[in-house]
Formats: sequence, structure tokens, C-alpha cells
Amino acid sequence: VQLQASGGGSVQPGGSLRLSCAASGSISGLSLRGWYRQAPGNQRELVAMFTTTGSTDYAEPVKGRFTISRDNAKATMYLHMNSLKPEDTAVYYCNGLLRYSVWGQGTQVTVSS
Repeated sequence: VQLQASGGGSVQPGGSLRLSCAASGSISGLSLRGWYRQAPGNQRELVAMFTTTGSTDYAEPVKGRFTISRDNAKATMYLHMNSLKPEDTAVYYCNGLLRYSVWGQGTQVTVSS
């Protein structure tokens, strides 16, 4: 199983980006679970996720600005990011769960004027 994250880039404060995470390979039983990010010098932190009941949960700093969604038919998960701030700058990783945790390779998001 591979997770391919894409959609990162450089954007000015207040801008928007949409990240995608596409699963490929033996994806039977795979659950796309959430997005994490890691800024330089910081630990990887949860940004947004689907709970076991299918509802969504967000880290406090991104509530009201980010939206997580997924298209199970396309085996793809998204992170819609609006009103981006410089402190959102990080490498964003997607995560899925099979019998083990699966990580994408990360996509860089840079918010700067």
C-alpha cells in the first residue's frame, strides 16, 4: 500500500490550498484516517482526522479553517485549507490504517508574504 500526498505549495497568508492523498496498491481494508504536519524543529502533530465513528476532529489551531474529506470510491482523502497563516507552514503527511499504520511521503506547505 502506498499513500501519495500532493497539492502543497507556496501561498500568501489568507490563501487556500487543497491537499490530496491517493492510496494505491493492495488497499482492501485500508481506512484513510487523517492528516498530520511537522514544522522544522517540531514534532509531528495531528491536524485533522476521521474518528472511528466517521465523524471529524480537528486540532484547535485549524478549526474553522481546514476541512477534511474523503472519497472512498477513489481511495482519496483531502484537506481543504483556507485562511492560511504563516504558522501553518509545515510538511503535511497523510495517514491510513490497514493492519498497520501507513504514511504518505509528505507535501510541503509554505505560507509567507
